[in-house]
This record gives sequence, structure tokens and C-alpha cells, in this order.
Amino acid sequence: MSTQNAYALPTAWSNPGSLDPAFAIGGVAQVYFAGSLSSLTEHVALDAQGRILVAAKVGTAKGCRFGLARLLTDGSADLSFGDQGSVIGAFIDGFEAKAGKVQVLPDGRILLAGLHYENTHRTLPALALFDAKGQPDPSFGEQGFQVVRLPGELSMGTRDSWLPPGVPGVEACDVAVQADGRILLIANHHFSLADHAGMLIRLQPDGRLDESFNGRGFVMVRHLLLNTWLSTLLLKNDGRIVVAGSIDFPQQGLLAVYLPDGRLDERFAVDGFMAFKAHGNSAQVSQIIEFDDRLFCFGSSRDPIRCLTVVLHANGRPDLHCHHGQPHVLDIGPSGCQWNAAQRMSDGRIIAVGATIGGVEADFIVARYQLDGSLDRDFGQGHGWLRTRLGRSIDTANSLAVQTDGAIVVGGYSLFGSYRAMVTRYLNR
Repeated sequence: MSTQNAYALPTAWSNPGSLDPAFAIGGVAQVYFAGSLSSLTEHVALDAQGRILVAAKVGTAKGCRFGLARLLTDGSADLSFGDQGSVIGAFIDGFEAKAGKVQVLPDGRILLAGLHYENTHRTLPALALFDAKGQPDPSFGEQGFQVVRLPGELSMGTRDSWLPPGVPGVEACDVAVQADGRILLIANHHFSLADHAGMLIRLQPDGRLDESFNGRGFVMVRHLLLNTWLSTLLLKNDGRIVVAGSIDFPQQGLLAVYLPDGRLDERFAVDGFMAFKAHGNSAQVSQIIEFDDRLFCFGSSRDPIRCLTVVLHANGRPDLHCHHGQPHVLDIGPSGCQWNAAQRMSDGRIIAVGATIGGVEADFIVARYQLDGSLDRDFGQGHGWLRTRLGRSIDTANSLAVQTDGAIVVGGYSLFGSYRAMVTRYLNR
């Protein structure tokens, strides 16, 4: 069993892994959405100029809305974007919404993926397309907005009630754009309280359902008729599509691979699916990274909640050179921890971000991994990981982007009275 204990409290980190003092205030920026009551960063991305785009869930006097903000490279608000640096809106007027992912297209337009709240209990995946100034692109969907509805309400999921910060719920959102502009996204159909099926959907560049994909525009992802929940997708370099999340109760980590036309790739693992536990405990996958014909999976184990990494060959077989083919579990703090996102650096090493769990003990965590799946001990004062407490608050990191100079931009939120969208930047030399 590959498990590492590390219960150290935060310390003043030296390079690499130190907060960048040239970014915002001491390396930490609060993202402002004019007139909002609260905000939670859900995702960050970089545009061609290195500016930071922030997708958020924003609380207003009329309920939740999606938020999209842009920061300059120094962490200050880009006041030329949207309304004084940000956009707040809904996918359909009069309904609640949240943003989940943001991606900059090759032509500079900005694709925002999120959830449309159909009512107090149900969600639908939704998209919005903006120009580089933050204005809706009327050529996409309905004047720039598209709520994705499938026959039989198969794209309709369940809405989370309040959860402890950092604990993943069922409001999943992920998106990828193919080279031809077609859009892949995931949803989770809610049949009953403990019965979900994942949905892999493809849209035309203008937001219409692409019926050439699996003959219907979507695929139901369900393994062995068990409860299946998707949290992320990866568009591989060869055009195949990897979806991942969890299956069954108690949860097992799940990966499945589909061909570009939507058919299951039965050459992957066992008949297209790969499920695993973490040394007998529950597991779930939050992010997949592809590199050197391998799949690096990041997420968490359960009972207790711990940071989890698994390295697989492209065919779904465990990589025996990485922790002897076994999941690697990392303990940071006694209350639990998990990886929420990861991204590959230009040299192949991988940055992972997440959070410790448990009241004011909930802090940002960032780690750097080597190509063999081990922690990079040159990062974070010899630990391979670092922990950042933003103050007397509950802090959760859930997204990141690696800049061209290697600096690490981390998105997340802090709860102290109300939720506050936060972005930090770490040196990474």
C-alpha cells in the first residue's frame, strides 16, 4: 500500500512553491463581481495575452448567477472586460445559474460552461459564448446562450443542497472543444436519489446537438447497470474521449473511453471500462491528464477522504512503474484532503491542487508530481506539496492554470462570513 502521512502545519515556503509577491497582494487576489453578495471561483484559464479568466458561481439578491471575470497578469481586475472587469448573468433570464468551466477558443472568443437551474431541485448543462470583451456572441445558440436539453430529459440532473466546502457534490461540469469546433460536455441524469447515469454530449460549434455523434448527439455512460457519475472528461490527442468519475455505492473510481464517433472503445481496459478502489476504500476521479501514452488520474479516496493519484497506460492497465501499479494515497492533515484539479507542465511534470477539509483547517494545497507518479521533493520545501491558509477562513482550491514561465495560478474560494472568489499565484522555478 502506497500511503504517505504528512500532518505538518503551513510554514513560510521558499521557492519553488512560494506565493508570488508581485501578484495582487502578497500573491493573493480577491475577484470582485459588482453588486454580488458572494462568489466562488469554479475554474481559471489563461488567454493568449496571459490574462486570467475566472468562472464563478455568484450570489445575488435574486439568487445564483454565473460569473465571468478577467484579471490582468498582475492580479488586478481588467476593467476593459464586461462591466468593470466582470460579467454576471443567467443562461435564461429569470432563472438561477452557475459557471463551471471557461475555455478560450483559438479565435479569442470565450466559452463558458455551467449549469442552468431549471428549478430548486433540477439542473441542465448550459453554455455561453462571449467575445474577447465579454459581450455575448449572437451567432451561438440563442443570442449567445444555449441550455442543453436531451430527449427524455436525459440531461437533467439534481441540484446540490448545501455541502461542506471542498466536498464534491453532484453538480458536475466539464467541457472540451475539438479542433473542428465541436463541443464535448458531460452531464449526470438523475433517475432517483441513488441512481445516476452519466451523459457524454457533443454539440455543433453553434450550440446545436451534433446528431452525427453516436447517431443521437449523446451517449449514456453506464457500466453494469450500476449508479454512474461523471466528473470530468479528456479529449485525447488521437481524438478519443475519456470520461471519468465514480461508479456504484460505495464508490469506485471509473474511467471509460469512447471513439470519436461516440462508440465505446472496447479495447480499453475491460470492454471499455476501468473501475478501481483505493486499497479497499472508495475512490473517485476528478481530473485526468494525458502524457507519454499514459493517463494520470487525480481525485480522492473515501473512508477517510485522502488525496489520490493513479497512473494507467493508455489501454487502461495500471503502470507498474508508478507505485507498483497501485493507487497512491497522500494524507495532509488529520481531517482529510483531496485533489480537485491538475495540469501538466511543459516538461511533463504535473501540478495538482485541492484542499484539506475540516472547518478552519480547510486550506489550499498544491503539489508537483514527477513523471513516475511520485511527489517532486524539489517543490514545497522537500515535501512535494505545500499548504496555504488565506486567513481565519475555510479555503478550497479547485482549479489551476500554468503560465508560460511556469508560475502556477490557482483558483478557489474562501468562506469567512460569505464566500469570496480567490486567485493565488505561486512561483515554480
